[in-house]
Amino acid sequence: MLQAVFIDRDGTIGGSDEVVLPDKFEVFQFTQPSLELLKKVQIPVFSFTNQPGISRGEVKAQDFVDELTSFGFDQIYLCPHQSGEGCLCRKPSTGMLIRASQDYNLELKNCAVIGDRWTDMIAANRAGCIKVLVKTGSGEKDLTKYNNNQFFGEWNEAAPDYIAEDLLDAVKWLLKGVE
Repeated sequence: MLQAVFIDRDGTIGGSDEVVLPDKFEVFQFTQPSLELLKKVQIPVFSFTNQPGISRGEVKAQDFVDELTSFGFDQIYLCPHQSGEGCLCRKPSTGMLIRASQDYNLELKNCAVIGDRWTDMIAANRAGCIKVLVKTGSGEKDLTKYNNNQFFGEWNEAAPDYIAEDLLDAVKWLLKGVE
């Protein structure tokens, strides 16, 4: 049974393969219907996102929390750190997933991660989650790197369980047999 779904922000629910600050961020047309499908079957929907602009002072964490909550996410997990700061929360680390599992008493093997970057797939793999890569955002580019054997070691072992065209395709795949 699917206990929760973790969804990346930039490139997965909207924006592009670049970080877009909350005041300029636009969701894809399929984002709201996707979240509504999960809520219809009472599956908690969590955002998990790296947002280094917070530690650089470009934006406040609360701006992301307010934005993502307004989209319908049940809980927001975000890493405010920059790459190389050595935190345990920045993807591909599993800190956000582990924290959510503790907060909500989840078995991560019964949870799914949907994202557009290979770092999302690695975090999901390390935590034992179902891995779904969307082709939006960086997804197509990262999939090409994988298919061309440009990932090595653990990065190569994080193959998605499903490759989706977009978030709606990913959610429909996850919900097969749930409804």
